[in-house]
Amino acid sequence: MKINIFYKSFIFLSIVSTTACTKNYLYDGTTTEGNITEAQVWENNDYARGILNNAYFYVAEGFNIDGDGALLASGTDEAVNSNPNSAINIFNNGTWSPLRTIDNVYSNMYEGLRKVNLFIENVDSASIIPVDGLTELADKRRLKGEAYFLRALFHFELLKRFGSIPLATKVFDRAENLNLPKNSFDECKDQIARDCDSGIAMLPSWTQSWSTANRGRATKMASLALKSRLFLYAASPQYNTTNDVAKWQLAANTAKALIDSNRHSLITPYANIFNYNSAPYNNEVIFASRAQNRNDLETNNAPISYDGARGRTNPTQDLVDAFEMNNGKPITDATSGYNPADPYRNRDPRFALNIIYNGLLWKGRAVQTYVGGADGLDKDINATRTGYYMRKFLSEAATWNQVANTSVRRVWVVFRYAEILLNYAEALNEAQGPVTDVYRFVNQVRARTGVAMPALPAGLTKDQMRVRIQNERRIELCFEGHRFFDLRRWKLAEQFLNKSVFGMRITPNANGTLSYQPFSVETRSFMPKNYLFPFSQNDINLQPALVQNPGY
Repeated sequence: MKINIFYKSFIFLSIVSTTACTKNYLYDGTTTEGNITEAQVWENNDYARGILNNAYFYVAEGFNIDGDGALLASGTDEAVNSNPNSAINIFNNGTWSPLRTIDNVYSNMYEGLRKVNLFIENVDSASIIPVDGLTELADKRRLKGEAYFLRALFHFELLKRFGSIPLATKVFDRAENLNLPKNSFDECKDQIARDCDSGIAMLPSWTQSWSTANRGRATKMASLALKSRLFLYAASPQYNTTNDVAKWQLAANTAKALIDSNRHSLITPYANIFNYNSAPYNNEVIFASRAQNRNDLETNNAPISYDGARGRTNPTQDLVDAFEMNNGKPITDATSGYNPADPYRNRDPRFALNIIYNGLLWKGRAVQTYVGGADGLDKDINATRTGYYMRKFLSEAATWNQVANTSVRRVWVVFRYAEILLNYAEALNEAQGPVTDVYRFVNQVRARTGVAMPALPAGLTKDQMRVRIQNERRIELCFEGHRFFDLRRWKLAEQFLNKSVFGMRITPNANGTLSYQPFSVETRSFMPKNYLFPFSQNDINLQPALVQNPGY
């Protein structure tokens, strides 16, 4: 059987036509040059580079999982989508199946793999005009390093969803038997790690090592970040069923190597991490998708009274409650100072930076999520279903539904430095317990200027530290797609995703005060099979040797 995601054919492509020394490769479009032969592609510098440049377009972003503005957060206990008919609810309502899939990147990732493999196999003999003062050999080596990084990334995107998958480390020919079985998880992990190592050996050190026009391309640090995440996942209970401590130590060592490079750092203010206009390729961002001018993040997610926005991503009360008080104590601690009649006062500053709540000033006026308010429950079909809206990623500089609209250049951040600090702390705690470095690097995340949360209390046990690190990831990385996979790799999804999620109903009283009442928004369903994605029935039909994941 032959499947078209793998095979090598004559190249009748839309080539990304860029010259790296004059244009930023991330922003160029495509030009159709007609039917050209494979030989002509590799004899032309722009076309040859275009194969690799085009592969960057397969780097997944997470701003629109369902085609209607949903984030992966709404498939977890982080958020509810304001559209109850959104396909994101396939994750939540027990209907996820081979015939009803979402976030199915299977074909896209293999198409990306085909392109990077094509480039790896041909770049040595290609006509490449060197740039940035490099020799032709050095430039080809650097380009090949990018391709190895992308090959590792595309395989990892498949691995974290499906578990074991067929490896694609070459361009397949039409005449080959393409009914490929899955490689084992360890075979996949080891191949991804080898490609990361190739990237580490061949690539410039970090973002600022690239010339200005090329910033955003792969780097040694991006390769290390991917390897860090890969080894953390491999050490986690989902895959490390015997709790082999050596796997945790390997994950810790990999993250520490990136930290010790002293290249990346935490930046301030927190909001600028995600805003290209404010801080292009800032030092916290290790790797990101291509930057685009856009205002759809705001039209999809801003509160509904703001020029007809659709308020799609509604944070849950479950997430809100995970934010500590600004004294570092959880709201469940009787000594924390939490007041249920004034629940948003004196909270971790990241709360207001990530979540829009009743009374928050946004774009110059207070948001009204109380019942009867301009942005409140049941106000219209797009109104918040939880009493909250998402703030992370949104820019107050963007405008929409105006005569002249303002877009903001944004990226989807794939790896950032705060994650690496938390990766290291988690892995080291599992390998050695709550030693000094565990506290040190979690506290660095908490102590960021503008956040300034107190250090974790001394004397935590390993189990207590695990819970604190897991909550720190929940807070620091919220809405970035991590929790969906964190709960799975921790084998905690059945605990957190198989129950109701809550919102907050705020009702005005006659005396001008407000009453706060948590309420169940919807009940979620999670089954053991849902730890992995199902392969679509179409892919199974095309490739029977793939074999469906258990339970589907």
